[in-house]
Amino acid sequence: MPSQLLEDADPTPIDIEAELDALARRYRGAGGVGLQILNLVGDSAEGLIKRLPKDIRNRLDRTTEAALGTAMRAANGSRRVVKDQPDWLNLAVTTAMGAAGGFGGLPSAMAELPVTTTVLLRAIQGVARDHGFDPESESVQFDCIRVFAAAGPLAEDDGTDLAFYATRVTVTGGAVKGLIAKVAPRFATVLGQKLAAQTVPVLGAVAGAATNYAYTSYYQEMAHVHFRLRKIAIEADVPHEDLVAGLQRRLSKRKIRQA
Repeated sequence: MPSQLLEDADPTPIDIEAELDALARRYRGAGGVGLQILNLVGDSAEGLIKRLPKDIRNRLDRTTEAALGTAMRAANGSRRVVKDQPDWLNLAVTTAMGAAGGFGGLPSAMAELPVTTTVLLRAIQGVARDHGFDPESESVQFDCIRVFAAAGPLAEDDGTDLAFYATRVTVTGGAVKGLIAKVAPRFATVLGQKLAAQTVPVLGAVAGAATNYAYTSYYQEMAHVHFRLRKIAIEADVPHEDLVAGLQRRLSKRKIRQA
């Protein structure tokens, strides 16, 4: 079931190769701030997770799944009272929340996590609308959750996670809930890195603000890539899986050249 567009397709012919080139550049640039975060906290992405207390690590999957479920309900409900915000304002809001969460260490960072997840999801829904999709559509809500399957700004990614976007899954009444369960382990790793960065002594508030800035920027960019691919597939009548494969090839070629 294709995502529901709010408007008719643009009749202007699409240069698919140029579009994929532009999306590859956007994808590669999405995690640039993440390297600055790692320099700030002085650790690798894997090392950050080890900083968390064992009991927190053991329940990250459950915590993340609950946070995503709560975020979906809150984000959908908030659409009736708060309009979508521009990317820069979402960045400002989450950056401020990250600073507040990091200031109090792990307890405040844990409390801030579901709120930030909700704002991130609303930001992704706003990007979907920017590309002409209806965030009220269940298929679009499904796609919004899929964006969280991306590796995260602190991960070294060659585009392989895009395969998750190409997977065919039937959109039924329970599909979104089922997808949240599948995405939660991936997103739990991402949030674990964020939580650990926010617990850095002295730098907690700074790291909290920086990580939220990086994560919001990253997921907004991933949403732009995801929904632009969806729209090209509809307007150019090209299988979405073929577009994803074309983007992966571009990302892989860049990886090979750098090696």
